[in-house]
Amino acid sequence: MGHGIAQVFAETGHDVRIHDPAADVLASVPERVATNLTALGRSRAPAERIVLCPTLPDAVAGADWVFEAAPERLEVKRAVFAELEACAPARAVLATNTSVIPVGRIAAGLSSASRVVGTHWWNPPYQVPLVEVVEADATAPVVVRRTIALLESVGKEAVHVRRDVPGFVGNRLQHALWREAFALVADGVCDAETVDRVVKASFGRRLAVMGPIETADYVGLDLTLDIHEQLIDDLDRTPGPAPLLRELVDRGRLGMKSGEGFRRWTPEALAHARETLIAHLTQHRPEGPV
Repeated sequence: MGHGIAQVFAETGHDVRIHDPAADVLASVPERVATNLTALGRSRAPAERIVLCPTLPDAVAGADWVFEAAPERLEVKRAVFAELEACAPARAVLATNTSVIPVGRIAAGLSSASRVVGTHWWNPPYQVPLVEVVEADATAPVVVRRTIALLESVGKEAVHVRRDVPGFVGNRLQHALWREAFALVADGVCDAETVDRVVKASFGRRLAVMGPIETADYVGLDLTLDIHEQLIDDLDRTPGPAPLLRELVDRGRLGMKSGEGFRRWTPEALAHARETLIAHLTQHRPEGPV
């Protein structure tokens, strides 16, 4: 995520500095960005605008904006932001790319929590247009406005999430779907492949142009209510993560990275899935940086 976010700003003319505590990962950033640009049919030159910094203070010295993309662990993010508060300029906006952790929890204990804001980018950040701008209780309204303006200036579709709830908007919706999908497989209603085929060949086709609330209005709220009267009580209510998900993780079946999760992934199947996703996102993106 970090190098993808850096790519967006480098492509739109910003001077960008980046830090990663893993030296080998940091060293690979220019080539990874250049490879992305080549795949998109664009100049590799913006990769040269990204300066690699061996330490976090080096990266944020003089910065107006800082985007954090550390692992999704609260203690890690809190440690990063404590260091950012100490070494970033007082004027700098400090943005966290957390996917689900409430921004207020990350900023807890900081003396300058008013300049901390959530900016949840979606992967890959240089192809998916949306960024959720999350306002925590302590976030200054001007920081939200400035963040939205900056993101829109580089071609992003920035939305204002006004309450700092876990998962914000997108991941609450996405994981509600995943929860029911896992339950259908666990209950023997169908296999994992069937779940994916049903989504991709039915309502998934229209989601890109008609969101769930638009769709409810489209089919009629009276029909929607009748359906909910029959369906809602039967949806999965298992407390906590799905037992089948825990079982798969405990068995080392981690998905594409291990070659097997709910489904088996041969190298050929993995390559096809990735190529299909990239081709789809490329086909449906606006021209220029996103």
